[in-house]
Amino acid sequence: MALEEQRFIHEDLERLEEAITELLHDDPKHIRDRLARDHEISRFLAQIEDQSSRLLKLYDDPEGERERELRDLSTGETMDSFQKEIASIRDFHRRYPNEGFENLEKMYKRRSPEEQAAVIRHVETMFTGEEGFGRYFDLTTLHEQYLNLPGHQHARRLTYLQYLDAFDVFTPPQSSITRSSKLSESYFQYLKALQDYLEGFMRKTKPLENLDKLFANFDQEFAELWEKEEVPGWEKNASQNGAVEHSNTGSDGLWCSACKKSFSNENVYENHLKGKKHKKNEQEMANATTGGQTGSKSSAPDTRFKERAVAEKEHRIRKLAAAMQTERSDTKVNVERKQGMTERERQQELEMLYSEAPEANNGAGENDEESDGEEKIYNPLKLPLDWSGKPIPFWLYKLHGLGNEFPCEICGNYNYMGRRQFEKHFNETRHIYGLKCLGITNTTLFREITKIDEAQQLWTKIQADKKKEKSSADNVVQMEDPEGNVMPEKIYNDLLAQGIL
Repeated sequence: MALEEQRFIHEDLERLEEAITELLHDDPKHIRDRLARDHEISRFLAQIEDQSSRLLKLYDDPEGERERELRDLSTGETMDSFQKEIASIRDFHRRYPNEGFENLEKMYKRRSPEEQAAVIRHVETMFTGEEGFGRYFDLTTLHEQYLNLPGHQHARRLTYLQYLDAFDVFTPPQSSITRSSKLSESYFQYLKALQDYLEGFMRKTKPLENLDKLFANFDQEFAELWEKEEVPGWEKNASQNGAVEHSNTGSDGLWCSACKKSFSNENVYENHLKGKKHKKNEQEMANATTGGQTGSKSSAPDTRFKERAVAEKEHRIRKLAAAMQTERSDTKVNVERKQGMTERERQQELEMLYSEAPEANNGAGENDEESDGEEKIYNPLKLPLDWSGKPIPFWLYKLHGLGNEFPCEICGNYNYMGRRQFEKHFNETRHIYGLKCLGITNTTLFREITKIDEAQQLWTKIQADKKKEKSSADNVVQMEDPEGNVMPEKIYNDLLAQGIL
């Protein structure tokens, strides 16, 4: 049976390779379909790894079963070996009459539309609506957990957008959490939740990458930094008790954790550090931190062990965030965009994202001519296309007024679609170049002016007003001649120079 099992595994590996090749030839347009394909390929690769491990054990043949079968087939009675195999198969089916069989021809073939839809629904359950099938982070729960950390009440209440910039920053002055506060259980649980989310997000969005090897490199890098005591925020000379640390309590706020006060002026803060009350509070905090170490010899190693565990998670979070910078920046843009939308618009966008029909391909040879070319997009209203190459919703088209045309004669009778694009073009190169061609240098005064005649008339009026202001400024000082005649200073100086006066 060892030889038959080897033959079966080799056949299974070949079919798995063919199935992966067939899937790689597909190029789905929707991110949901691409993720479903990648997860299917990842599942096949895991099967190849398992089957290869089984095959390697069979070739090693520790019990010599494969060697005996080969010897029986080559030197023994061939028909006797054949009859034994037939008897073994009949005995198995007699004991298990209802046992099904695996159809390898259909197991790895292209799925039917119903089966493909089931796979896509499974991918949909992996992500929340805010994540958009792995394009954005959903850190709202972790943001709330961060704001509610004990000993963190003095810190500035970070908004969600600010948190997206700072969730992987653990060193002062950006972080207001002291080193002693990081050893608490609540902070460790927060780091664990953040690390699990980022690792899970990466596994869901990048199923074909060797993430285990990547995470092992992170661990190796941390071990080297910890050995050299170069982990950011955990260096040898870093403050152990965090008695005085900077904080984000204001734009340039300074925080004294010993006295639990914030200072906006640096001079006041420096004078506070010299005061007796501050020194007393600092000494009490130092005693409270080191007091427990005298009673137990194991307290120092335990503290160092906790510090290493916290530092390791902080290092892992920093590396994960650096590896997903694109998703992070896209999340910030998406959050800013949604802040300008109503709840109804957000719900409509979410429904539109999930209502798009999955691109199931039955592989039956139908519409082969159409599949060779690009899919035709039905767009009778000539709506603009979104990021996926499909027309945007009509309600969004009407909301932004994209159906309204705003011509600009200064730009060469160019038409701008929508009020937003029209207002934006006044600061663009095309419009500024058109004004300079008319001899207009001060372009900031010509917003909302699109006609050439209007721009020239306004520029002529501005120049005339400047000349008038200049002449009026010259005529302010009045002079009087010996005869009592009053005249402007300029005329007086001219007459005096000519000797008339």
